[in-house]
Parts: sequence; C-alpha cells; structure tokens
Amino acid sequence: MGERITVDPVTRIEGHLAIEVEVENGVVKDAWSKGTLFRGIELILQGRDPRDAAIITQRICGVCPAEHMLASVQNLDSAFGAEVPNNGRIIRNLVAGANFVQSAILHFYHLAALDYLDIMAVANYAGNDEYLLEVKRKIVGLVQAGDTAPLTPRYEPDEFCVSDPNIVTAAVGHYLQGLETRKRTQEMLAIFGGKMPHHATYVPGGVTVQVTADRISRFKGYLDEITEWVRRIYLNDVLTLGTGPLKPLHDLKVGFGTGNFISYGMFDLGESGDYNNRYLRSGHIAGGELKHIPFDPEKIRENVKYSKYTDECTDRHPSEGKTILDINKEGAYSFIKAPRYDGRSSEAGALARMLVTTAEGKDPGVTLADGSKKTLAQIITPIGVHPSAVARHAARAYECLLVCEGMQQWLLELKPGELVCNDIAVPKSGKGAGLVEAHRGALGHWIEIEDGKIKNYQCVPGTIWNANPRDDNEVRGPIEEALVGTPVPDPHNPINLVRVVRSFDP
Repeated sequence: MGERITVDPVTRIEGHLAIEVEVENGVVKDAWSKGTLFRGIELILQGRDPRDAAIITQRICGVCPAEHMLASVQNLDSAFGAEVPNNGRIIRNLVAGANFVQSAILHFYHLAALDYLDIMAVANYAGNDEYLLEVKRKIVGLVQAGDTAPLTPRYEPDEFCVSDPNIVTAAVGHYLQGLETRKRTQEMLAIFGGKMPHHATYVPGGVTVQVTADRISRFKGYLDEITEWVRRIYLNDVLTLGTGPLKPLHDLKVGFGTGNFISYGMFDLGESGDYNNRYLRSGHIAGGELKHIPFDPEKIRENVKYSKYTDECTDRHPSEGKTILDINKEGAYSFIKAPRYDGRSSEAGALARMLVTTAEGKDPGVTLADGSKKTLAQIITPIGVHPSAVARHAARAYECLLVCEGMQQWLLELKPGELVCNDIAVPKSGKGAGLVEAHRGALGHWIEIEDGKIKNYQCVPGTIWNANPRDDNEVRGPIEEALVGTPVPDPHNPINLVRVVRSFDP
C-alpha cells in the first residue's frame, strides 16, 4: 500500500472538487476524483415552465453560462419543434464564441499557468522593456507588502517550473493583459447578449436581439482587437512554453488519459442543432487511434456505482435519466455520475474537439502572427503528437484563435432587418435534446414535457465527462486515469497533480 495524498479542495477551478491519489515510489498508482457538492438543478426544474430552463441552467456554471443556455434552448427547440432563422443561429454562435474565447484566456492565464511559473523570478528581471519593468515593480511591491495572492500558487516551484526571469516576467505581464482582454470579450458578448455573465438573449426559436449595422460594427471592433491578441500573445505563449521549458513534462506524457475522446461539435453552420454540420466537428476517437468515428447520441449512458445516487439511476441514457440521491451509499465517493460513450471512459474538451476535427480532415487552419496558415497537426508536431497536460493547453490556444477567425466570417453573414426568431407556443408534451460544447467539454441537456411543464430534465456537462468516478465496470474516469503515472517526487508538494487536473479545466 502506497502513501495517500488528498488535495481538497482543488483550487482555481469552477466548483467543488477533491482529488485523492495513492503514490508508490514517487509515482501515482491509483486515483479518485470526488465531486463534493450536490447542486440539484435538475430537481429544481421539475414542474416548472420549460422556458425557465434556459435561465436556470446557466447558473450551473459562471464561466460557461452562454453554452449552458445554448444547450438548453436547443433542447427546447427540438421539444417545441421550433425552427431557428439564420440570424438567430449566427447570433447564438457569436455569443457562445465570445464566451469560448473568454473561457480559454481565463483557463490558461488565470487558472492554470501559475502552476508552471516561478513567479518570484520576476524580481530578477534585468531587461529594459518599460512595460515589463512596471510588471516587476508591481510584483516586487506586492511581495514587500506581504500580499502576493492570487499570483503565488499553493505549491512550491519544482523542476518543471519556468524560472527564466524574461519568460516569467513576460508571462505575468500577459496574465495582467489577459484580465483586460477577458473584460473586452465580455463587453463584446453583451452587444448581442445584453449582459454577462448569465445573458438573456437566447429563447426557443432564436434570439431576442435585432441585427443592426451598429451592433455588427461594434462587435467587429472588439473582435479584431481580441483576435490579434490571441494570435500574437496567447497562442505564442503556449507554443513557446510547450516547445521549450515544458516539453520535458509533455515528453513524460504527464496527464496522458484514456486515449478515448468525445465531441458533440460546436457552432452550427446550417440547421440549428445539427451536430453533423458544425465548425468544430462532432465525433469519437477510441483507443488513441486518430480515426474519426461518427457521433451517435444513443450510445451515451450514465453509471452510478460509485456515485451518490440510487442504483435505479445507473446504466441509463440521459433522456431517461434519474436523479435520486443516496448520500450514504456504500462505496460511493462522488456526486458526479460516470457517463460513458459506447461503453468507453472518454475525455471531453478542446483537445477532444481538435483531435476529432483533425481526424475528420475538417481543420481549416489558422493564420499565425508571421502570416503563415497552419493546422493543429502542423503546429503541434514540434511539441509531440500525444495527449498530455501540456497538449491540452496547446489545443485550447489553437482552438481559441480558430473560433476568433470563425466569428469574423459569421459576423459577415448577418442580415440587418431580417428575422431573428420564430416564436412558438409551449407544447403540452414532448421530448428534446440539446447537444453542444462548452469550452471544457461536451455538454448535453435533455427534457421531457408533460402537461406543459417539465417532467424530467437531465444535464451532462463537460466536467461530468472528465471528472467522473469509476463506472459500473470499475473503469476510471478520464481525470483519474490521467493522474495514474504522474510523478510526485515530494508528497508534500504534489504540484503535478493539480497541473494534470487543471489541464481539464474542471
């Protein structure tokens, strides 16, 4: 029996998560991912007007509420039989796209990057760049005041932490710029979304905001600025770190995972809700083989052997799912269910989307700062083509620029003065499904309506795909599997554990 290490809570994430691992000879031999909070959104929705769902389910996540609302309204579209006009579809894409970009910048700079930087190296910066000197003065001032939070991570720097003063000072400067850029993405989203977080634009059948030349112009002004920052700063930072200081961490395959990936696809290009015609593609990858398998939503099941729900809830498709608590269930260690696709424990998120899109041959490529056009496969080759914590960050940065460039095109397709919504009454009965992607992974909502009210509502967000416990067949969830093999040379400084966990953006 090895030594047990518990990280509770895992900080710099959205929600409540604990990680427990067993370490032998400095390496993780087993792992348990524990969702420690029951939210009960699905039970709150029972008996309500179906239109309430899109407002309430946004509150599942303060980081990706736009995507939850999109899944919910597409769920309602299908249950109501509503057709969405092109303007409505495009505005939905633009609002969700702005949220995608905000979430990517947040995840890298403000949640995860601090695990890879020795922030105190800023004090040794000896260059003459005035902006970086101002960053140095700011950080040194915080140290002298004894107030370095939130920049100092919970754990001590290790052999993989970047300590070069020039690289670290530039990265911290970009951390600060990222705060302003994220603010700009929220302002951009609000042009069509009204406000953020928890916008109010999406409704069954389309959106509530009209397309005007002024809104298009203002959105483009923000988008041009943000796209260039992502191109010049964000993607460059990730690739510089991934091909340089952090490549040894990637070469060790720290955070490898299951080798199985799931994507519902994101950003409709034709009929709203058609997961076979999306900018980011839907599909499945099995066993680490880069071969595209078409997505079939009927192959989704949820297991609860190690989740705090009654056995009646297990091995169900979400459309028939049940949420019946059993908080004292023997052996159960998480409030997260264990979704499986075609029986496989499958990773969701940007790496999954980019691998699926690449495998299908649908990656359009992005324009880099030097003007060259490259696909993910071309960009990631110097890093090494295999999953890892580092590869997840590379995929997110690349995807962020891909989404920015997609929004540039969609914005041109808007038609001022044309229809944005087809209003439709709430049906007496019906079933629906909304399958989209949040930045952190595949996101599904399912509804059953009876007597004009919600009879059953089920959600399977991206973190449920990644942070789930063992299933009925004792197979670990993706984060659990990714932790196995992770080096932990010092049990009192298990920084590699949070690097792996946070690479999934749980």
